[in-house]
Amino acid sequence: MDEPIRPGPLRWLLYAFGAALPARHHSWVLRDVTAPTWQLRHLARVTVQLLPIGVALFLLIPGPVYVKALSVLAGALLGYFYSVAYMYESAEHRVAKAGYPIGHAAAVRAAADEDGRAAARERYERRWRS
Repeated sequence: MDEPIRPGPLRWLLYAFGAALPARHHSWVLRDVTAPTWQLRHLARVTVQLLPIGVALFLLIPGPVYVKALSVLAGALLGYFYSVAYMYESAEHRVAKAGYPIGHAAAVRAAADEDGRAAARERYERRWRS
C-alpha cells in the first residue's frame, strides 16, 4: 500500500465538512477511518462542523448568557449523539467517496483487530474454561 499523503489544512477542513479529496489522498482517507483512533478523529471532524454553528447561535440567540450557553450546549450534545449513532456509516461513506467499496473500512478494522480478539478469546478460555 502506498504511503498516505495527508491533506493540507484547507483540504482537511473541506474534508471535515464532507468534500471528497483528490486521488492522491485516498489512502489517507482509508487510514483516517481505520486507524486505532478513528473514533476520536470522527469526533474532531464533528467538533469542526458544530463549532461555527454553535458560535453563530450563541451570538444570535437573545437573552442571558446562561440561556444562550445552555441552548448551544444542548444542540451540541444532540449533534454529538447523532454523530456517534451514525459513526460507522459516516466512515463507510467517506471511504466510498475515496473509491473503496462499501464495507472496506470495517473489513480493514476487523482484520487489524483480529489479533486482539484472538488474545481476548485465549484469556477467556484460560480463565473460564479450564
